[in-house]
Amino acid sequence: MNESGNLKQGLPQYPESLWRATSELPSFDRLAEDIQADVAVVGGGITGITTAYLLAKEGMDVVVLEAGKILNGATGFTTAKVTAQHGLIYHEFEKHFGAENARKYYEGNREAIEFIRDMVGEEEQECGLKLEDAYIYTEDERSLSKLEDELKTYEKLSIPGEWMDKLPLPIPIQGAIKMPGQYQFHPLQYMKRLTERFLKLGGRIYEYTTIDEQAETSGPVILQTTRGNHKITCNFAVSASHFPFYDGKGMYFARLHVERSYAIAVKPETAYPGGMYLSIDQPVRSLRSASYQGEDLVIVGGENHKTGKGISTYKHYENLELFAGKLLGTKEIPYRWSTQDLVTLDNLPYIGSLTPNEDKIFVATGFRKWGMTTSALAAHILADKVLQRKNRYAQLFSPSRFKVDPSLKTLVVQNAGVVKDFIAGKVDLKHTDPSKLGPGEAAIVRHNGQRAGAFKDEAGNLHMVDTTCTHMGCEVEWNEGERSWDCPCHGSRYTFDGEVLEGPAIEPLKKLNPDD
Repeated sequence: MNESGNLKQGLPQYPESLWRATSELPSFDRLAEDIQADVAVVGGGITGITTAYLLAKEGMDVVVLEAGKILNGATGFTTAKVTAQHGLIYHEFEKHFGAENARKYYEGNREAIEFIRDMVGEEEQECGLKLEDAYIYTEDERSLSKLEDELKTYEKLSIPGEWMDKLPLPIPIQGAIKMPGQYQFHPLQYMKRLTERFLKLGGRIYEYTTIDEQAETSGPVILQTTRGNHKITCNFAVSASHFPFYDGKGMYFARLHVERSYAIAVKPETAYPGGMYLSIDQPVRSLRSASYQGEDLVIVGGENHKTGKGISTYKHYENLELFAGKLLGTKEIPYRWSTQDLVTLDNLPYIGSLTPNEDKIFVATGFRKWGMTTSALAAHILADKVLQRKNRYAQLFSPSRFKVDPSLKTLVVQNAGVVKDFIAGKVDLKHTDPSKLGPGEAAIVRHNGQRAGAFKDEAGNLHMVDTTCTHMGCEVEWNEGERSWDCPCHGSRYTFDGEVLEGPAIEPLKKLNPDD
């Protein structure tokens, strides 16, 4: 689109991440034998590999187990802001956890920024690391008091921040807060180098290795793969797999919900002034720059919604396209992608022992889409847990915390929502005749009197699946923008023919015969 919002080239036909398209990552074999290690890390994203690196650096024998390809989850589909400014969060945390803990949240993320900066070292250009100011802003006068309260909390907690009446961008704001000295980077170029360091320390990585939902912890920890029934025997296990691979009666399914968000990479018609921006209004808008083939791109993100819910998912991309066209003008949109992340009851990540009585399995989850700094913070907490060292942030992020206000209310509302989604899917009365589907289209249909999902590919072949999620039995919905079946209860996602894209599900949807 140009500045008036008129369509020029439009959105790419298929989603692809800028980061995945501009980085070459190593490949690894599937686990094909029983193995032993000091520590098994389940999840090959930025949290898992950073944790594995820190432990290997301490001389431990560490293995990383990834259900798909490494760095192909949230890490490869982020906006990659390396910042301690995580939206309107400090005023909320100060009220709920107290000033000391709110300040700790800032300090922990600030230390994470410095860790990433140190890891990049002299490879700033290769990793796309760039110093930028971060801004949160509002265009709505009704939200101005929230922004003012946030700045007061900054001042109370001695967090660097400056009030702005104008932005470098032509956005008619009511006010903004600038946090200086933050960073942006290319997450996969950074992680490629960290992965190489881990391997040089003797670390092992296995891809396409899904771990069963059960674990033995009475003696050494014993994990088992779902394919081949191979065992991993270790002293400690770390769940860095988004949704915990093993619940251990921690009731994580009831304490987390999943949200999707969207991004497009735009070649702007007008120069981008620099900076990283995030609106506090709905729908959320996020902006940052990136380098691509010697040119500057602008990554425009936002359009958050609960997974499996919301308008036609492709419409979210179109909304971002319209916003970018009006703000900067659009020569081209080479990439579009989406991602999802987990959110805890109180918006603070769960990092630490899986349960109060568990001292062998640790977890990191609920990053609320701020995984770049939180991953480094989590990795240090988890490494210290394994090494039995004190960490000043461990108590704050403990998964065992439970505050009655607002957690109890949130728990009730959240699980009522899951129950509603579960029941609504079972009694859904809207069904399409599969013969009316066009190429590339999908719909909920009836198959032998039961709810099913049908997709017609470009060759006219009909693919049909049972829409009951294999995790906990909720009913999946079609995601038009990503061509996937998504579960609204806990965020499992499947390909058009039922293969698992994202957990917590580990088994595919049941395939149905369209000719029956």
